[in-house]
Order: sequence, then C-alpha cells, then structure tokens
Amino acid sequence: MNLEELFIEFKEESIQGRYITLDSIEPLLQKLNTNNQLKIVGESVLEKPIYTYQIGDGKIKIFLWSQMHGNEGTTTKALFDFLNILNSDSELSKKLLQAFTFCCIPILNPDGASLYTRENANKVDLNRDSQNLSQPESKVLRAVFEDFAPHYCFNLHDQRTIFGVSHTGKPATLSFLAPSYNEEREINESRLKAINLIAGINEVLQQYLPGQIGRFDDSFNINCIGDTFQFLGVPTLLFEAGHFQGDYQREETRKYLFMALVTSFAILSENDIVSNGIDKYLNIPQNKVVFYDFIYKNIKINYDGIEIITNFASQYKEELIENQIYFNAYIIQVGELENYFGHCEFDAKDAVYKDDDRGFPKLNQKADFYLDNDIKFVNGMIEI
Repeated sequence: MNLEELFIEFKEESIQGRYITLDSIEPLLQKLNTNNQLKIVGESVLEKPIYTYQIGDGKIKIFLWSQMHGNEGTTTKALFDFLNILNSDSELSKKLLQAFTFCCIPILNPDGASLYTRENANKVDLNRDSQNLSQPESKVLRAVFEDFAPHYCFNLHDQRTIFGVSHTGKPATLSFLAPSYNEEREINESRLKAINLIAGINEVLQQYLPGQIGRFDDSFNINCIGDTFQFLGVPTLLFEAGHFQGDYQREETRKYLFMALVTSFAILSENDIVSNGIDKYLNIPQNKVVFYDFIYKNIKINYDGIEIITNFASQYKEELIENQIYFNAYIIQVGELENYFGHCEFDAKDAVYKDDDRGFPKLNQKADFYLDNDIKFVNGMIEI
C-alpha cells in the first residue's frame, strides 16, 4: 500500500490551514451523509450541534473524536481525508467497512473551534473534565462512548511546536501514547493492545517520517479522557499532530496523521500485531520540550552600559483576527538556551542588537529588531 499516493488521492481539498470550524465541516458532513450516517448527538455551551458520523458494518468498533481542544484542527483534516476513503468505491474501503464500524465526532468542541481556544466557551479544558462531566460537550462524549461501546478509542489532538523527539534536534511531527490506567502505570491487557498497535504504526511510519515520531508522557491523570477510557478497559490511543519543518499550516503533518490512521486499521484488520510490542513502544523516544520557533545566537547587547554576548528566542502566538490565524512572534527567553533548538536559527556572529526602544531584547515584546543597524527582523524573520 503506497500511503503517499493514497493521501494524494483522498485528501479533502476544501479544508486547509489551522482554522477549522463547524462551518468548515458541516458541508462535508452533509455531503458524506448518503445513508443517514450523520446524527446530532448534543449541543455545545453556545448551543452549536455536536455531530457523530457512523459508517461500516464490521465487528470491531472504533470510536474517534477530534478537536476536544478547539484550536487543534490538524487531526480533523486528516479524519476527513480518511472518511473520503471510506466513502469511495475502492477495495480498501470495502475491506475496512467489512472489518470495522467507525463512529466519529469530528469536532467535539465547536465553540472552542470558532474562538480558536483550547477550552470550551466556559473556559473549561474538556480533557480535564472526564470525571466531573461538568460541561455539555464532556457529557456528549461520555454518552456516545457508553452507547457505542467501542473496542478501540482514538483520541486525536495537536501539540505545540515546542516538542521535539528527545534531544535529537528533530521536531516531534507525530507523537503517540497508550495512556495509563492507574498511578503505577502498569500494563494490563487493554493497555497492551494500545501499546502493540502504536508499535506497529511506528514501524510503518518510520519509513516516511524517520526520527520524527515521539512518545507522549504517560503520567496518570484520571481526569483526562484517555486515562479514563483506558481505566474503563477500552484500549485507547492518543494521537498528537506536531510540527514538521516549515509546516506551520500543518498540511504535511496532516498527511502523516492520515497515514497513521490508515496504518492503524490495516494492522487491526489483518491482525498483524508486532512481536515484542512493549519493547518497541518503549524504544520510541519521549517527547521533550526542546524547541523554540526562532533562536538568535551570539547577539551583542548593551545592558546598563555593559556589552555582553548572549542568545535569545522568540515564539509564535497564534492569534485569531477577523477569522484568520496570524502567527505573531514574541521574545520569550534570553540567555544561554543550552539544549534547546530553533525551528529557525540565526547566528549573529556578535552583531549588535537594537530595536526602536532599547539596546537589548525584552521579554514579551514583538520580535522586531535590527542587527548592526542594517539587518532588519520583522515578526522574527529577516525582512528581505
């Protein structure tokens, strides 16, 4: 199976970029609703509909949900790419629909998606609400889980650009986790199924994304939905879509997430479970916070009349302005920055820093400055 060609064939071209809202996907859901597969199963805080899309007649029941965090839409794009396969006339589609029944919630948090916030409209992180079930969206997710009674759960998220694959200097473009089901982080039959599946996904994806797959921290928190579902005995996999070099719109990451989904179901349908799955899973390097978007090295600054050579870093803030996401760079760290990497790095070679106010970088200011008065940086990058 050529996963690259499969992605090109089935990519849903109508949704792109970082701002994926209910308005973006409702036309797609209606288009895919050829046999009453679409249902409204509840409402958000602001009374927006929450949909499920169910397709397939197979014995293995798969429950997938995306945009529990409203500003994490990469997995939603990949989910629709995958749904395009299921709605095709291909041999792969027939095979998957015979093996599986899929139940998807494409956007669990439509209010957060519209506001481009992690939380819902009540400013609650739904991924810390699996026990209290204080929010309507949390109640919907739990009700669908109990009604559908899945054999596997796929918890689909984005992660920030700060994460790398251990200390390799490579970004964690995809990361996975088989969540713990108890404080001791033991491995029972349910968690082992998730571990083995992730080990198999990693083996395949390393062919396409070598060295850029990480393993998420497995500290136990029963308030997190993945930990709760694992505790309830359903193998649960966390997918984290991260940064690929230069891909701030996450269109490349989307492709690899799509590949991971297809690979998951190929493995399960063929019962192609890896041997030594635990060892292979634990050998996936852990996610580490080791990246900034920009690092500027060997900068000469004048601080209280004293010249020193230092480094500093800036990071994008994703800001929603008139229904568009803008990436605005702000200075967030000054100092040695040992063991950190920049997605973009600039060696100033002792050039003198200057901005419109002072001779040294200040935290939380926009990354607009000069080096030696003749190299101008605007929004973190050299102005050409």
